[in-house]
Amino acid sequence: MSESPNTLMKQRFRGYFPVVIDVETAGFNASTDALLEIAAVILDFDDNGQLFPKQTLHYHVEPFEGANIEQAAIDFNGIDPFSALRGAEAEAEVLKEMFKPIRKAQKAAGCQRCVLVGHNATFDHSFMMAAAQRANIKRNPFHPFVTFDTTSLAALTLGQTVLVKACQAAGIDFDQKHAHSADYDTERTAELFCWMVNRWQQLGGWSFGDDESSATE
Repeated sequence: MSESPNTLMKQRFRGYFPVVIDVETAGFNASTDALLEIAAVILDFDDNGQLFPKQTLHYHVEPFEGANIEQAAIDFNGIDPFSALRGAEAEAEVLKEMFKPIRKAQKAAGCQRCVLVGHNATFDHSFMMAAAQRANIKRNPFHPFVTFDTTSLAALTLGQTVLVKACQAAGIDFDQKHAHSADYDTERTAELFCWMVNRWQQLGGWSFGDDESSATE
């Protein structure tokens, strides 16, 4: 392959750098409900042009001041928001720490902007962006509205929309006892996204060199 794995990212996703994100929260409203946990998986291409999960970042987050916490939500995800054992940090510290390696990888790939990849991506995107706004973070590497949604992609490629069922259809192991943990769900979503991208290439749907444009708009 003539190009390095790093430069393939820019070519394959038209200047976007995909980063898989999953959040665990204390409700459904990004403006009022607490962000409790966030994980990110940085992706890369190997020497054979196959996309793979390269690095996982995982953080526990302190509820922001005045945050709403829905009991039903924490009953569902099993998180005790105020447990000292979580080792949670403030939103600003978490996002600044998480964005550093993401920006570094984006820059190395020559990409113009990061794009969030998620299962029901709008939900994860809304909570991450709301937290970044509260923290007054100026150097947010993520596009303000573009996302890649593995729910839609899985519906198209696998006939499934639920994460566990999509993973099973793709032959990816999924232990439901670990579900609804941000790091576990993010890693499975990353594997699923990589599987779909690689499978599409194997089927002849796209190959490197088809489109050298890197425009993101």
